[in-house]
Amino acid sequence: MIKYNLKCNSCYKNFDSWFSFSREYEKLKKLKHLMCLFCNSTKVEKTLMSPNIQSSKNKTALVESHQKTKDIKNTIKNYQNFIKRNFEYVGDNFAYKVRTLHYKKVKNFKGIYGNASKEEISDLNEEGITTDVIPWYKDIEN
Repeated sequence: MIKYNLKCNSCYKNFDSWFSFSREYEKLKKLKHLMCLFCNSTKVEKTLMSPNIQSSKNKTALVESHQKTKDIKNTIKNYQNFIKRNFEYVGDNFAYKVRTLHYKKVKNFKGIYGNASKEEISDLNEEGITTDVIPWYKDIEN
């Protein structure tokens, strides 16, 4: 894919367009299928473009960013594994189960985790029931 900056010679506005390859632009231009987005004129042509050059500085920053993302994902996976080992999964019944534990004032219980909608979490917080939301990767993504 190649992106060209295009200019309309009728309304003098600039816009961008993507092409599969450079010959495609020439073919569409010849057939008068290139049209201005603003005025529908076929008087469209390429303008000067700056090349997208990758510097070693950009590559280093990209590698560092990728490594940070991997580190964060591994940290989340470690939290998930801890939660799976030490808490009971209650699935979509999380809001019901947590209310039951809270209002029955159960003292010695295994912590729970599960799924809840944003509204359910908001309602729980309004009731004074503190919950935490963490990102969760499905096992197939691990």
